[in-house]
Amino acid sequence: MQDPTPSLAALPPGALSGVTVLDLSRVLAGPWCTQTLADLGANVIKVERPDSGDDTRAWGPPYLKTADGQDSSEAAYFLGANRNKRSITIDIAHPEGQALVRKLAMQADVLVENFKVGDLARYGLDAQSLLALKPGLVVCSITGFGQTGPYRDRAGYDYAIQGMGGLMSVTGERDDLPGGGPQKVGVAVADLFTGLYSTVAILAALRHRDLTGQGQVIDMALLDAQVAMLANLGSNYLCTGKAPGRMGNAHANIVPYQVFETRDGHLILAVGNDKQYAKFCEIAGRPEWATDPRFLRNADRVRHRAELVPLIAEVLRQQPRQHWLSQLEAAKVPCGAINNLDEVFADPQVQARGMTVPMAHPLSDQLQLVANPIKLSATPVQYRRPPPLLGQHTDELLGEAGMSPAEVQALREQGVIG
Repeated sequence: MQDPTPSLAALPPGALSGVTVLDLSRVLAGPWCTQTLADLGANVIKVERPDSGDDTRAWGPPYLKTADGQDSSEAAYFLGANRNKRSITIDIAHPEGQALVRKLAMQADVLVENFKVGDLARYGLDAQSLLALKPGLVVCSITGFGQTGPYRDRAGYDYAIQGMGGLMSVTGERDDLPGGGPQKVGVAVADLFTGLYSTVAILAALRHRDLTGQGQVIDMALLDAQVAMLANLGSNYLCTGKAPGRMGNAHANIVPYQVFETRDGHLILAVGNDKQYAKFCEIAGRPEWATDPRFLRNADRVRHRAELVPLIAEVLRQQPRQHWLSQLEAAKVPCGAINNLDEVFADPQVQARGMTVPMAHPLSDQLQLVANPIKLSATPVQYRRPPPLLGQHTDELLGEAGMSPAEVQALREQGVIG
């Protein structure tokens, strides 16, 4: 089946045009990284297991709907992390499959994988073996806990990493309030942050390769990324030795900076400095709060949080949400509504920024994906290919690698490829 995409030859080169990425990763962290590279113009070859492919192909419902409204075989989860790639199926348990991956790696600039520590060495496809054959190759290995340390052999999953890495200790309502207790974030942020950190690392390694000709190994771990993204809370602990707890929708270092109830719903008030606080006090009809010694500076407000927050809550409950949002926005006091996803994708700002993208898919002309947020003036992100069907480009890619149709058919008959 032909790709229902515009002519690739007609598109201008992207920022990473000329860079080939061999993607042996699956699920989210690795595919999120390689989708970003693909959006930026890299030629990404996704290697999948014959018959089943990437685990997330089966992570549904929901599935993409076909033209007649029926569920297709393509899970929405998979579609969200695999556009702009081509799929080839290879069984690396076969020696011929190992040789095929090795052949493709020798034609690539980057290889991304998320196998368990040591797994690829069994097939001669580990980083050191590949670098011995191609010293300029950049190999990015993504695991739960990294290539070193006492946990290196453990499997790592986002949910467990959010717990182990401290995120769930600071996410959720306070333990002394109804609904208190550990809470994960609604999306797999450890996976996503690891994917983005991996993208940055790969770009740095390519820069080094371009200057020196030398490739290198990138060792990325979900737990490392999770610990790093604790950001100010991690710094707070290291400076004080005191572990922060869950604060619900409040902020550890800024007041008022949380969700408040209005007469007809909730809003976010995110006062970031003393000038904004003074403006808020005027809008709230309580200018005296701005000169009260307890609330004068942010540090004062943090120390007297328990006194100030109930006062604000009482005032905000007296008027509807839009009353406050209109005045706060006009005064440039940071605030916002709490939108569900219907409201997010209907928001005029989200629409103006082009944060959804339609793509023609072999099974449906109704595919909508969340767009890449990177805005580049000279080499903008391009949406060249929809997420591939399993093994859709096997023959095409092997032909580009120099194999004849007869050689490809022989591999298929041996079960090496799908």
